[in-house]
Amino acid sequence: MRYVVYGAGAVGGVVGGTLARAGHAVTLVARGAHLEAIRAEGLVLDAGDGRHRIDTPATDTAAEVRWTDDTVVLLAVKSHQASVALADLRAHAPADVPVVCATNGIATEAAALRLFARTYAVCVMLPATHLEPGVVVASCHPTPAILDIGRFPGGTDETTAAVSADLGVAGIASEERDDIMALKRRKLVMNLGNGVDASFAQGEAADELAQRAQEEGEQVLAAAGLTVVTAAEDRARRGSILQRRTDLERRGGSTWQSLTRGTGDSEIDYLAGEVVLQGRLHGVPTPVNDAVVAATRLLTATGGAPRSLDAGEVLARL
Repeated sequence: MRYVVYGAGAVGGVVGGTLARAGHAVTLVARGAHLEAIRAEGLVLDAGDGRHRIDTPATDTAAEVRWTDDTVVLLAVKSHQASVALADLRAHAPADVPVVCATNGIATEAAALRLFARTYAVCVMLPATHLEPGVVVASCHPTPAILDIGRFPGGTDETTAAVSADLGVAGIASEERDDIMALKRRKLVMNLGNGVDASFAQGEAADELAQRAQEEGEQVLAAAGLTVVTAAEDRARRGSILQRRTDLERRGGSTWQSLTRGTGDSEIDYLAGEVVLQGRLHGVPTPVNDAVVAATRLLTATGGAPRSLDAGEVLARL
């Protein structure tokens, strides 16, 4: 397959760079200083076996992509950026192009399906960072990611088989899943700690706040009647596949990276905010995730320093 990686940040950059290293034709879609750096010097993929320059076409719009019958879109933008990306794809991509949502949260797939009949979902297990224009860092080695895939809303087909095989050849662990969204909902519960990690000073209070956010998320998804793989099943799938590189300092998750880069936005509305939405739809109070969303929105809007808030104050109010 040929791949258009729409959103060449931490996740998209690592996946696109890894596929390109394996010999696949890859076009990267990026923006701003990151795109300028990629065009000037190539994408730098910092992996466990060294830093690699990935020379591959890069653009900021689907209009400049050379579309073919065997092209697949890997949509790897943040969830709050998906609507703009999907609109660009709808304007310029073939109507029957497969769109594979390699996004956090559980909302992008339905938005993509409204526009593209061939919509797929990937559960992204890929620790990575993107803090410097033109550079992405894969935090695990030798296997950089687990990217299980399925059709949305369910099932598998020739495309899931082809993409999974290509990922495997590139050294990324991947399995086809009939109910891929059940796995993505488990990942959503895990990501409910992202806003806490980004916004609050680390410590016991932050740990408790994250745990309570996740417990609340479990309750809301159950009330909504949505399938979710168990935590034990998730641990069994991960096993010891993802080995953290010992040469890297542990930093923060995707939301922390957004605050650190001062992007002025974050995907919190599609992480903790998804629990808030589902709670409102099904009559379940979500005070913990409400508080996490409010705190992260505040820091994002004001340009506040990451991890500068006191989780103990939130716990006291709760």
